[in-house]
Amino acid sequence: MQPNISAAKAALAHIEQDENPATIRAKSRDFFWYSPVLKARMDHLEADFVVNPRNEAEVIEVLRACYAHDVPVTTRGAGTGNYGQAMPMRGGCVMHLRHMSAVKEIAPGRVICEPGILLKDLDAACKAHSGQEIRMFSSTWATATIGGFIAGGSGGVGSCTWGSLRDLGNIIRLRVVTMEAEPRVLEFRGEELARVSHAYGTNGIITEIEIPLAPAYDWVEMFVATKDFMEAVHFTDELANQDGILIKLGSVYEAPAPFDYFSRVKPHIAADDTLIGLMVAPHSMDGFLTFLARRPFARLIYRSDASTWTKTPGPVFEYGWNHTTLRALKVDPSITYLQVRYGFPDHIALIKKMRDALNPEVLQHLEVLRMDGKVAFAGLSLVKFTTEERLDEIVKMHEDAGAMIFNPHRYTLEEGGRQAVDDRQLAFKREADPKGLLNPGKMIAWDDPAWGYETMYTYRAMTKPAQAAE
Repeated sequence: MQPNISAAKAALAHIEQDENPATIRAKSRDFFWYSPVLKARMDHLEADFVVNPRNEAEVIEVLRACYAHDVPVTTRGAGTGNYGQAMPMRGGCVMHLRHMSAVKEIAPGRVICEPGILLKDLDAACKAHSGQEIRMFSSTWATATIGGFIAGGSGGVGSCTWGSLRDLGNIIRLRVVTMEAEPRVLEFRGEELARVSHAYGTNGIITEIEIPLAPAYDWVEMFVATKDFMEAVHFTDELANQDGILIKLGSVYEAPAPFDYFSRVKPHIAADDTLIGLMVAPHSMDGFLTFLARRPFARLIYRSDASTWTKTPGPVFEYGWNHTTLRALKVDPSITYLQVRYGFPDHIALIKKMRDALNPEVLQHLEVLRMDGKVAFAGLSLVKFTTEERLDEIVKMHEDAGAMIFNPHRYTLEEGGRQAVDDRQLAFKREADPKGLLNPGKMIAWDDPAWGYETMYTYRAMTKPAQAAE
């Protein structure tokens, strides 16, 4: 297929488009540069044009026109993803959904909204309307959209209680538009949600979202310091297993990362302090303080409701999840990261094993999350990058030990996710995107059905280093 860019742009002239080359470039990029591997291969990628639909009807028009003229479409929210999910690998159209930000309905236990609303604005609307809050959000909540979170995210602040986004019950309903000669509008619930959630927009465009809510609290945000990393791990694991103490965040940052990278916290700790970041519900504070008093090795250095710091650190959750990597990168550009799953019941032993093998080249950063109802840890490990070959060795060391890697240095759904073809998503792509124009290059199973996954992490067919790009 040869895309007819000018014809598609002309057909969509009545819908807002961005003409400024700098704006087109900015809206073609996400946070792929967290990875030096992806930066070398994706830095040159750019859309031919950007269109900004205001409603579902205009989304349908965009998809219909681009289908007619064989133009690829990559959907964009805020672009805070870091796997290259929103990078237009074959040019074409970036469809930016920033105008689709309405909250349509808030009811007990649920909210219906459009995909372009920022997570912080959605959370604020739910709190103002009925004293409810969204169950989980990414650490980039101030700039990330709910649509991007569902299409490209997996969990975040709140996952210590509610698990991952794709766990049953964490999404109620998605409304999706297909890319066909005449696009269809479909709704997915229950078992069908897996066909389109966390699919990078490769097989349909989400135009409406219904998610569950929880009661809102004025969470008490805290930092606890310890001198021993494994004591911090046990402390956080045991706290998350306290049935009567409600938490929304449990993070562990191995020394010396907090001292080196958390500038507002640095005056209050030493270089050998491992830090624990927490969000605890106000009604659970008596229980938490009792729990803390039983562990004299841990000292409470900050609490948001009784701070004595001259300069407060800001939201504690903005030190967690991938904000940790961002803070480290601002100080040391050679830092990158890995995403690791330390699953129950071997999670603590696996953490110790990897730390013993890789410290100080890899510093541990852990986030509590629930997996099948069991407390476990996600690792967003800080890695001192040297070469791609060494990074691949570190990945293999984790996998050989039994720690699953969700590789943030690969751009495909399969390599960055569960390392296998998702037949449900592939089957729906065949139905909903017969020309393969939606976010092309991100699904190996579509581009190369015979690909052998025994050579995982070697599929790089669609990206070239910038200097080699045609």
